[in-house]
Amino acid sequence: MNPFNIGFPSLILILVLFLILFGPNKLPELGRSVGLTMKEFKKSTRDLISDTEGTSQTENSKNGDHRKG
Repeated sequence: MNPFNIGFPSLILILVLFLILFGPNKLPELGRSVGLTMKEFKKSTRDLISDTEGTSQTENSKNGDHRKG
């Protein structure tokens, strides 16, 4: 059983609980914060991957290996 397999009723329950806990005024701010955090995480991941690929290509050229990848 997949732990992330939640159905529609469970999702509604979670959303209602968030609404009760944080209130309608705080939810947009909370959603914005989560969105910005995810955006920054994706950007950092892309930067890390491109840095790793650049380092690997630099090491290959230093070793005389001119193949890509």
